Amino acid sequence: MGLDEKLKKLEEILTGYGQMIVALSGGVDSTFLLTFAAEAYGKTGCPDNVAAITATGPQFAADETDYAARLCEKLSVSHKKLDASGVLKSIKDNPADRCYTCKKALFSMMKAKADMVGSVLADGTNLDDLDDYRPGYRAIQELGVASPLKEAGLTKADIRQALADAGIREAAEKAGSPAFACLMTRIPFGEEITEEKLQMIGAAEAYLKGCGFSQVRVRCHETVGGFLARIELEPAGMAKMFEAEAGEKMAAVETELKSMGFRFVTLDLGGYEKGKMNAL
Repeated sequence: MGLDEKLKKLEEILTGYGQMIVALSGGVDSTFLLTFAAEAYGKTGCPDNVAAITATGPQFAADETDYAARLCEKLSVSHKKLDASGVLKSIKDNPADRCYTCKKALFSMMKAKADMVGSVLADGTNLDDLDDYRPGYRAIQELGVASPLKEAGLTKADIRQALADAGIREAAEKAGSPAFACLMTRIPFGEEITEEKLQMIGAAEAYLKGCGFSQVRVRCHETVGGFLARIELEPAGMAKMFEAEAGEKMAAVETELKSMGFRFVTLDLGGYEKGKMNAL
């Protein structure tokens, strides 16, 4: 099935809901879902039948949640924020089923709000997500949350292509954005999740993005001497890290991350790899 056929199917699925709320994280998939839904419902003459809800808390990167708010404003879509910081209490020990527990709690709250107004709650799960370790997806299925992108057969490549073709600049720019996941995925299972760690990770990744590194992960490990930052970059990013004379870039990164609370700062020579922490 070609992209045009998939998009036609997606439009039929979405408008069939009658009324929907998008769980908007600010990532590529949910950005596309909301943008497409707003256009589809606009064609039906019922643009107000689409809304968005975004979870906030120390486990979410500020730039993603800020982007979500800007996108909704651009699309003239009603946008609610849901404080999910309380979810951290139930998973502070960071068990292996952390993502399941977190998603179950988070989407239960979102689903309750959607049910109150008679809307279908939809998330941005796509066809490619089924090939990865996604314990959180089980929680979404159990709660009856709709995954229209997956249902329409859209892959990550399809979504990026469709976003690039979008007539809305804020949405089209997201097409080239790197993959993202909540900041808790930077902490190894079994090591306690704290707001301090999440703030350090968020600040470190924001700093590195500001230095021109696009796809970046700062993993936080506990050691006897303090917290260790393990930086994952794509090959081009690693080359950039080494290109400055006399290690100036590396020295600057080390100094900055240590000022944020890390005791040791390292570069993972294996580079960025999606789901890398799952192997632990």
